[in-house]
Amino acid sequence: MKNKKPPVADLNRKVLTNPVHFLAFGFGSGLAPVAPGTFGTLAAIPLFLLMQPLSLPVYLFITLLVSLVGIWICGKSSEMLGVHDHSGIVWDEFAGYFVTMIAAPQGWIWVVIGFVLFRLFDIWKPWPISVLDKKVHGGLGIMVDDILAGFFAWVCLQLIAYFI
Repeated sequence: MKNKKPPVADLNRKVLTNPVHFLAFGFGSGLAPVAPGTFGTLAAIPLFLLMQPLSLPVYLFITLLVSLVGIWICGKSSEMLGVHDHSGIVWDEFAGYFVTMIAAPQGWIWVVIGFVLFRLFDIWKPWPISVLDKKVHGGLGIMVDDILAGFFAWVCLQLIAYFI
């Protein structure tokens, strides 16, 4: 698979007109010219706020569904673009943030703490996240490192909530 990114205007048109790209690019948030992963995570916050009042089993089901569907969405978008893990593909950030926020306390401070923790682990990629990021390819490879980063961030968020 090529690693050359398509021209910006062509990419914008593809993302905004193709449903697979539109979802993979986080409803267009991944088109941000800088820090698309951060903008993708920011775009996940309103969806999280809609999900937060749901019962834990329903929240977990939706998070699992977002993650499983994301494997196909991210893999297909990547394949169609001819670029492995294009930086604009941010559906994985949605899934990772939703994992981070499982059973999070309510309030904006927790939304922000979860955001910061998830971005920290997603960017830092400590072991074993870094290994999975390098060794697993396709849609699963795009998704798995963010889901694991979300799990690391979730553990930290829960510890902070417990000890505060």
